[in-house]
Amino acid sequence: MNLKQIDYILELSQTLNFNHAAENLFTSQPTLTYQVKAAEEEIGFRIFDRSSKGASLTPAGAQFCITLRNIRDELKKAIEQGQNFSARYNEDVSISLPYRSAVYFLPKAINEFSKTNPSVSITPQFAQTGGTEQFLRGEADILFALAEDMKRVPDVKVHPLFKSRIYLITQIEDPLAKKELITMNDLQGRTLMVGGGSPPALRTVQQRVIKTIPLRYFNSHDHDTTLTNIASDKGICLAPGFLNDHNNEFAWTPFDCEETIECILCTHNNDHRESVRDFINMLQNIYADNSDFIV
Repeated sequence: MNLKQIDYILELSQTLNFNHAAENLFTSQPTLTYQVKAAEEEIGFRIFDRSSKGASLTPAGAQFCITLRNIRDELKKAIEQGQNFSARYNEDVSISLPYRSAVYFLPKAINEFSKTNPSVSITPQFAQTGGTEQFLRGEADILFALAEDMKRVPDVKVHPLFKSRIYLITQIEDPLAKKELITMNDLQGRTLMVGGGSPPALRTVQQRVIKTIPLRYFNSHDHDTTLTNIASDKGICLAPGFLNDHNNEFAWTPFDCEETIECILCTHNNDHRESVRDFINMLQNIYADNSDFIV
């Protein structure tokens, strides 16, 4: 099935009229009919039922068109990206990260890098889950990760980036938001959310708090759910600073503990491109120059 046939099928699925669809596509009705029929023969089932009143989607055709429309949108996006890339760039370096906030200085690094390397595109790829697998399949050149998660992963070169502190997240109006540093005793009598794929260092702190002081706690399975629960006044949460998007919707107050979470960038051992090396060096230097920025 070619791109023209996809366009014909999707237009006919909207108009359900061969003449109207052909007019909208600036083609003839016989051409449209032939192309749709050829596509149906190729895939092995009818997309449309024909009648004197026009066309109607078969049950299989209706489901097929939903998926086909998503494919067409992605294909259009890929074509546009390819056109943009071919017009401006000779090389692409992709970086996979779970959240935009994970590498706070990424926009600054991309901007500065583009001034000295105008022919190289830096492409962020956001994947809350599956980013490591994406990287290991070779679908990303650089991976933001936690050092703990990459200890035994082969064929990977590790580049230290920063150590993230642990913070207490509360509503802005919460009395605890007025403190400069949260201690364990400050959490007495509160409701603490735990879980949600917490890194080992954070789980250690959570368990120490739960075992030491009287409080209530419950599991929250991901960060977005946790933030929603905080906004709903259901509880508070300890979280690593790299999740802070700095939009001032919540208060992020440093928590008094020794544990930190080491955040790194990973590259493939066989990737020796200067562009990759230079971009990682730029990110490392930006973080070093902004050492007063508390992550």
